Amino acid sequence: MEKEYKMSAARAEELQKELNYLKTTRSDEVAEQIKIARGFGDLSENSEYDEAKNEQGKLYSRIAEIEEVLQHVVIVDESDMSTNTITIGCTVTVKGKDGKTASYKIVGSQESDPMHGIVSEESPFGKALIGAKEGDDVVVEAPFGNIPYTVEKIER
Repeated sequence: MEKEYKMSAARAEELQKELNYLKTTRSDEVAEQIKIARGFGDLSENSEYDEAKNEQGKLYSRIAEIEEVLQHVVIVDESDMSTNTITIGCTVTVKGKDGKTASYKIVGSQESDPMHGIVSEESPFGKALIGAKEGDDVVVEAPFGNIPYTVEKIER
């Protein structure tokens, strides 16, 4: 079974725009860099050429990655989701055993940004929260032990 990439319609559109940019504008820029670098002479000792070819490799890799994601994307329609259980698209406020609260947005793996409180539903934290209701106690499995949280609030 192929891996599915769950994400919002807005994120899928962003990826499509990035793909279009990479295939047109950026691809032309890299091709021009290679053309200019070739003009510097002997390719075996030409660092500009090596750098341009490396950039081309990164470009092709990113294009392939985005195409793979878009080929297997599953758009999550947040309006169809239950309002009393945690699903993708929810913002969840949890309380730790130390009494501190924190809010996190649950998203698909391609949208996560843990440093800004946006966590993937595939992460240990996201897996523990998915399906929970307000007032539920959840346990996140971490490398250094299990961490308990209480779900305080669920918002759409």
